[in-house]
Amino acid sequence: MSETLRKLSGQGVSIWLDDISRERLRTGNLADLVRDKSVAGVTSNPTIFASALSKGDAYDTQLHDLRVRGVDVGEAVRSITTYDIRWAADVLRPVYDASGGVDGRVSIEVDPRLAKETEKTIAEARALWWLVDRPNLFIKIPATVEGLPAITACLAEGISVNVTLIFSLERYRAVMDAWLAGLEAAKAKGLALNGIESVASFFVSRVDSEIDKRLDGIGTEQAAALKGKAAVANARLAYAAFEEVTASPRWEALRAAGARPQRPLWASTGTKNPDYPDTLYVDDLVTSGTVNTMPEKTLDAVADHGKVSGDTIRPFYEDAWNTMAALKDAGVDYDDVVRVLEDEGVEKFEASWNELLETVAAELKKA
Repeated sequence: MSETLRKLSGQGVSIWLDDISRERLRTGNLADLVRDKSVAGVTSNPTIFASALSKGDAYDTQLHDLRVRGVDVGEAVRSITTYDIRWAADVLRPVYDASGGVDGRVSIEVDPRLAKETEKTIAEARALWWLVDRPNLFIKIPATVEGLPAITACLAEGISVNVTLIFSLERYRAVMDAWLAGLEAAKAKGLALNGIESVASFFVSRVDSEIDKRLDGIGTEQAAALKGKAAVANARLAYAAFEEVTASPRWEALRAAGARPQRPLWASTGTKNPDYPDTLYVDDLVTSGTVNTMPEKTLDAVADHGKVSGDTIRPFYEDAWNTMAALKDAGVDYDDVVRVLEDEGVEKFEASWNELLETVAAELKKA
């Protein structure tokens, strides 16, 4: 096992793989990563599934059977994706059991075309929860305005939720409010709170990509000096907000009833700028009670040369506030940045979902 990844786990960071495919599952690769690289969870999204379907022959038999049965493309996609999720959940079940249900989780996302439709998101989440039927499942719901009441409704029914596509501090606070409201409703119904888990996926690298582009456009020395600093600062301040909420009387009442925290999860942690260290969004976001979900390339980089040197979040709150203030002074409109990122995030996942539908539809049409 990688010593660096072992140390990262020892700091209280749960290491999750941001990828899934039938090939990983049938070759035992996922089980190997659990054993050798401290992987304790898996996340998926439409882009990941679209990529998996486009490679190799792992899905050929199932696609053939679906074609013979004459199922429509929507049912086919659900059959294919939930099969992988169930398999991955079974591989990770020992981790789930050993961690008391905290880790060993596998996430599947609701149809991203429903991101702006509350009731349909809730219905889709219920269907996926029933269809996968594994206790270590997370249903991913986007943190759109319309997604917030869906988050509350699902948690209130005992459905564990991974809230995705969070970019702004304001929206993150709204997500935490939706989480608390869901647990309060579950408590009122008499549900056991210790079985309802949640994570909040705060996206990292895309923040730097968007803000760096704007800093280049501003073109001043002051702007250039701020490149590559926004994403980490934003995530650190998200953790500060998490600490504030979990110190509140509202949370304490739920904790006393058996609830567990909605852990911050750092998503999109592969660096997109080759000038930045490839372990930047892991090394600089270490603290206990968090999750870092990594593409395999980033996981391998951390295993090889990551730097784990204690808490790299809580001692740096003041630096993070100063960075955000400097960005504002330089002319970066933070509110516009996060609005653009959310809109683009939904659009990208919709495009990937449509690509997935088209790929499966083409397979189903084969003679």
